[in-house]
Amino acid sequence: MVKTLTEHDIRAALSTVMDPEIPTCSITNLGIVQDVRISYDRIEIDLLPTFAGCPALDVIREDVEAAISKLTTDVDLKVQFVNDPPWTTDRISVGGREALGAYGITLPVLLPIGRKETVTCPYCGATETTLESAFGPTPCRTVRYCSSCRNPFEGFKTKTQPDASAS
Repeated sequence: MVKTLTEHDIRAALSTVMDPEIPTCSITNLGIVQDVRISYDRIEIDLLPTFAGCPALDVIREDVEAAISKLTTDVDLKVQFVNDPPWTTDRISVGGREALGAYGITLPVLLPIGRKETVTCPYCGATETTLESAFGPTPCRTVRYCSSCRNPFEGFKTKTQPDASAS
């Protein structure tokens, strides 16, 4: 029976589910948990994929189901991926940003089209970094290199916004 569970209970369980591709960061810290709905005999969880072709979606769904089954098994559980609103890196919590940095992943910066980007190395804090490859280990990440500490690191792909002066 679900009526004794609260949204807080469900979200606490979801905070133990780690992203399979970034094991230092939970799905709640990544901001992919969009909605949790609880009724008498049903729990519905809406998740936002970080990338439309993300290969980890089935694993995330299974891990969510396993986390909720630790709370209750007497429930109809529906875990679905939704695309509205679309996920953006703005949804990543402060704790998530710290976990990503500790794992060696930087966040993108919002740039007008045509502007040079400055990406800070997550290891030494230097800004003398270069884009080595726009194609990282997953479709949403890139590979960068720090000229200061000489470490490679990953970053989320950079977002761009239209240049207002080009209109």
